[in-house]
Amino acid sequence: MAGPYLGNAKNTMDVIRRYDFAFQKRFGQNFLIDENILKKIVESAEISGDDCVLEIGPGIGTLTQYLASDAGKVIAVEIDRNLIPVLHDTLKEWNNVEIINQDILKTDLFSLAAEKNDGKNFKTVANLPYYITTPIIMHLLESNVPVDSITVMIQKEVAERMQAEPGSKDYGALSLAVQYYSEARVIVKVPCTSFIPRPKVESEVIHLKKYKEPPVKVSDRDLMFKIIRASFNQRRKTLANGIKNASGLSYTRENVEDVLKTCGYSASVRGEQLPLSDFARITDLLKMRYS
Repeated sequence: MAGPYLGNAKNTMDVIRRYDFAFQKRFGQNFLIDENILKKIVESAEISGDDCVLEIGPGIGTLTQYLASDAGKVIAVEIDRNLIPVLHDTLKEWNNVEIINQDILKTDLFSLAAEKNDGKNFKTVANLPYYITTPIIMHLLESNVPVDSITVMIQKEVAERMQAEPGSKDYGALSLAVQYYSEARVIVKVPCTSFIPRPKVESEVIHLKKYKEPPVKVSDRDLMFKIIRASFNQRRKTLANGIKNASGLSYTRENVEDVLKTCGYSASVRGEQLPLSDFARITDLLKMRYS
């Protein structure tokens, strides 16, 4: 099997020129040209010959080459059909890669796992387009799709929101969702000079190890996340007012204030002050008393 060769600017530009490839702004395409970062991504994803890797957005196949060198199999899902012939060229020396031209948000990952991985879970790795980072990660976390871990290159600010603690300006619904479903760990910071073309923002590689069981128990997960989203939709409002005004929730301000008092909070508390465990407790009490 060949060794990876695309992790530098010269070889990347050779491929781009050979195919007269035009970057699609709508797909947020930025190709990695840093061998050290590429190696760190594969290492942090803990890829072995026993693994089937689901790669989202392989681009011209740079990271795919590194993954295929270590994994048993790589399923690379690419939305841009113009990149498919490029991928068939750059990955022709790796016989353990399958390229699928689809939108990952419309791909049936359960069927894919059953067909390509004997029903076992994937390890997911991606250099994600920044414009759609959150929808893709939330889809992978919330939909209970067959994924053990998610190792992704994302915008630095998004990585900071994922790890934010109560009381910080970055803390929000994304922080709570990531913390409910996974253990998050930043692997490495990535400067904009590590890409072609250079993005205008700094990046980070983050590893999300999915929990087998969430760290908190709640009687109604979907209700809890409706309450969480309502609490952050209008950050300046109190938690009670945020929930009262939310469509899809039928609790009054008095209902919420009653439950907050039981939990030891004042009526003026905001969602950004509460940890995940208290959102779970508030959900349970609201459902028990007022649903």
